Amino acid sequence: MADRLDRSSYELTFEDSFRAELDTSRWLPYHLPQWSSRAQSAARFTTGADGLRLRIEADQEPWCPDLDGTTRVSNLQTGVFSGPVGSTSGQHRFHPEAVVREEQPEQRLYTPHLGLIELSARATDDPDAMVALWLIGFEDEPHRAGEICVAEIFGRDVTEDGARVGMGVHPFGDPSLVDDFAQVPLDLDARELHTYSAEWTPDQVRFYVDDEPVRVVEQSPAYPMQLMLGIYDFSEPGSSAAYPKEFPVQAVRGWTPMASS
Repeated sequence: MADRLDRSSYELTFEDSFRAELDTSRWLPYHLPQWSSRAQSAARFTTGADGLRLRIEADQEPWCPDLDGTTRVSNLQTGVFSGPVGSTSGQHRFHPEAVVREEQPEQRLYTPHLGLIELSARATDDPDAMVALWLIGFEDEPHRAGEICVAEIFGRDVTEDGARVGMGVHPFGDPSLVDDFAQVPLDLDARELHTYSAEWTPDQVRFYVDDEPVRVVEQSPAYPMQLMLGIYDFSEPGSSAAYPKEFPVQAVRGWTPMASS
């Protein structure tokens, strides 16, 4: 297992603590809008002294009901593009019947390749919710479609004594990758503030929680990726689910490897 996280070879190049209004030069407040629309997939959130709170509210509509059922999402992402309406070109084509419904102009707000990506946040213990920070391939070429999951936490897996935290790599449309993902049991209260980190090198991805090494994946997506930060609600219609569901985020940071001297 790797040693404790060492940031000395990195330069901080992206940091957002969400204390002011959302910086739309960094974040797009939608969830994969090409497969739905910006209106249908718009995030609900607040920013301020306590940081970001992504929210799912009782009157929020499913983001793509015919292909993703009742799933509701509030997500921020750092890039987007699509082909024309009716095409299959765009990031993270999550369903085989998905086609572009609203064409998106290309925006690469933050699309790192290699480095260190960190999330400081509190998870929820709501059994119908999940929170996550992922990196997905920008997919300017179709095979550049892998995913690095920095942290994925289902509320049903959170107690005061521990949590299972998902982390790893998914290939999706990248034939050079294989699926290597695990829900790692950790002795922490994920409802409290913790920092989840993925150190992305040319050969592997190393995962840390509060700077302690947790997992290593011996492969590496070889192209730029965008950030996807969100809360998901899987409640069934007519259920007694509690609202709002919230994902409090203190900060997201990106570090770039320093050039060798």
